[in-house]
Order: sequence, then C-alpha cells, then structure tokens
Amino acid sequence: MESRVSMELRVLGCSGGIGAGHRTTSFLVDGESLIDAGSGVGSLTLDEMAHVRRIFLTHSHLDHVHCIPLMVDSIFDLVRQPIEVYAQADTLRALEKHLFNGVIWPDFTRLPHPERPVLKFIPMDAEHPVRVGALKFRMIPVNHIVPTVGYCVSGPTGTFAFSGDTTTNDSFWQALNAEPRLDLLVVEAAFADDEMELCRMARHYCPTLLAQDLRKLHHRPKVYLTHAKPGEEETIAHECRQLISDRDVGQLSGGEVFTL
Repeated sequence: MESRVSMELRVLGCSGGIGAGHRTTSFLVDGESLIDAGSGVGSLTLDEMAHVRRIFLTHSHLDHVHCIPLMVDSIFDLVRQPIEVYAQADTLRALEKHLFNGVIWPDFTRLPHPERPVLKFIPMDAEHPVRVGALKFRMIPVNHIVPTVGYCVSGPTGTFAFSGDTTTNDSFWQALNAEPRLDLLVVEAAFADDEMELCRMARHYCPTLLAQDLRKLHHRPKVYLTHAKPGEEETIAHECRQLISDRDVGQLSGGEVFTL
C-alpha cells in the first residue's frame, strides 16, 4: 500500500495587531509555503526562511504582506531561485505600486538582475488552483474592504481552510461545502460584538456575524478563531463559544502546529 505523508500547518502569527506575544497573520505549510506574510514570519530562523519557496497572499493589507520585503532582504544571498508570490492581480498591482516601488522598498522582482530576480509575482484566481506536490491550494473569494480571498488547502491526508479577512458572505461557505472533506477551519473574528458596526464597516466578523455564517457550513471541522484585536481575544472567544455551542471552537495561538 502506498504510504501517505501528512501535511503540517505551523501558525507563525495569528493576531489582529502587534505587541508583546502578538504577531500578525502568517501560516507555514510543510516548511516551504507561506499563506500570508505578516510579522509572524519573524519567528522563522534564516535557514527556515531560506526554505520558503512560495507565498500565497489573501490580500494587500499591510498586516498580511509587510514581512515579504524584510524576509527577502534577510535571505537575499541565499535565494537560488525566485520565491513565487501567488495572489490576485489586484493584490500584486498594489504590491508593485505601493511596496516594491523603489521608495518604500527596492523592487525585488528585478533584483539582483531583471532576468534573475529573487521574487516572482504570479497572478492566481479561483478557477485555477496551484498544485505543490500532493497538495492543492485553492483560492476562494471573500468579502473584505479590498479584494480578498481565503484558501482551501487539500492533500491525500487532510484538508484545511483559512477565511482570510472577511465578513458575511456566501462564496467561502459554498466553496467549502463543495469539498469532500474539511478537517480544520481557521476563521477570523476580529472584534467583539460591542463593535459590530465597526465590524460591518471594516468588513470583519464579530461573534454574532460569524455564528450566522457558520450555519451555512455542512462540514464539522475543528474551528479555530484568528485575527482578534490584541487584548480582546478572551472576550471574542467567549462570545463565539456562547453563540456557536454546537461546534468545537478554539482560539488559535502563535506557535501551534497541526498535522493533517
């Protein structure tokens, strides 16, 4: 019988802000694929950074992208082939215009030489998943203030999904329901219910809005909450557990490792 190698998901950062013990969103899959590149990337050693071959971005907001330039600068001399950055075309254009523009940071898609860059931007859309060995990275449009996606990552031994930054929507849940299995769901809940109006304006989930949308999900995965504003984690988790009493809900922590 063919042996199957499990998939490893390492939480580098999962906070909605910074401070002691708080790092912003970044997940490492099997040691070589990042989903988002917030300040959580700073928990990697130089050797671990040098093993990153690709980055899948959910959107262009700073807390999800700002460690790309810092990481690449740190391992510049160690990069032997371009690190591939997969994202929606709108997100890549934002990076080109506002980040790798020669003013905020050098354009590493042209350095050290345009024909041998350390970064390569690759447009991706929901209709064309990217395969990495036995894994499939599938992009799912969601509802945020800028063009944003979540991801579903599936392999022979398991499937997990990450909502990205979003609020009430149907697309994410319909896409997950179409999957044959879902073992782990990482979903944002950025604010407590007393800031619901701010949630609606910023297009994030609060416990009530998340509870309403989770009713759309047919699968019964373990649910982990992410992207809480620093200091609000316990309140948000408590409200979610009160409102989502029929599911196994936990608060995600940086440094956790899941094997699927």
